[in-house]
Amino acid sequence: MHGDDFNVDTSRMSPKHARLMRLATVCAVLVASLLIAVKLATWLYTGSVSILSSLADSMIDVLASLINMYAVHHSLQPADKEHRFGHGKAEPLAGLAQAAFITGTAIFILMEASDHMVNQRVVEHAPEGIAVMLFSIFVTFALVFFQRHVIRLTGSVAISADQLHYKGDVLINGSVILALVASDYMGSTFIDPVIAGVIALYILYCAAKIGRDSLNLLMDSELPDADRKKIREIATSHPDVCDIHDLRTRSSGLQTFIQLHLEMDGSITLNEAHKIAEEVMHKILEVFPNAEVLIHEDPEGVDEERVQFGD
Repeated sequence: MHGDDFNVDTSRMSPKHARLMRLATVCAVLVASLLIAVKLATWLYTGSVSILSSLADSMIDVLASLINMYAVHHSLQPADKEHRFGHGKAEPLAGLAQAAFITGTAIFILMEASDHMVNQRVVEHAPEGIAVMLFSIFVTFALVFFQRHVIRLTGSVAISADQLHYKGDVLINGSVILALVASDYMGSTFIDPVIAGVIALYILYCAAKIGRDSLNLLMDSELPDADRKKIREIATSHPDVCDIHDLRTRSSGLQTFIQLHLEMDGSITLNEAHKIAEEVMHKILEVFPNAEVLIHEDPEGVDEERVQFGD
């Protein structure tokens, strides 16, 4: 892509992949809603603070997944007159919202765990609680497996964030089973709130990671060094390209933006330079199919002001 053509070509996202992304968000909402219902009933039946922590996490999951559903729907909209670079920022914004929700969940769980440490109480009906947690692990694992498949095909940031805390849910539910076993078979009254506290700290860790990744996207951070090196190798491998400079990259949701200056023999015609740039662009797109590539052609040896940190 050259000149002033800045419209994002969202057609590179196939209809099949778009449907998979939407389906993944719907499945996440349905799974979280189902788990809220069964965990609420189980908490009222057992009184376990570990199950309460898992219930609170599922309540936040459904809110976060609803935000994800909207964000993915919005990010898949094609570029328009008011949004020439597309709507990809909706995904990291959803990630920030998720991080905030998850942090609130962790604080709530820590408060409940602290109360149960001071006012220790025995968990009742632990076998029923264990059965519900096993069911939760099975359902959540199935969702994570499907999300992983969608992420591999689409690279969706929002679904990656969703998958991260659903993966955490598998660990959380396993920890709750440990707490229920300890309470029922060992008569322990402190392991339940201790495990709930550990779960809360893990949730805080997940929130920090989601928030950091989302902020990096919103702040237009460069692609990883390995990707930038690959772009340079592709461009300079063309026999008519002398060098490149001012390589700048960023991501916006599903879209990647790559800009660079090609240095070529100054004696070639404009048509020849354009043809070379087109060939380089298509080579880059083979490796980065969801990228928007903008190439500027420069004659080799011409001294021009270059962007600081551009390479």
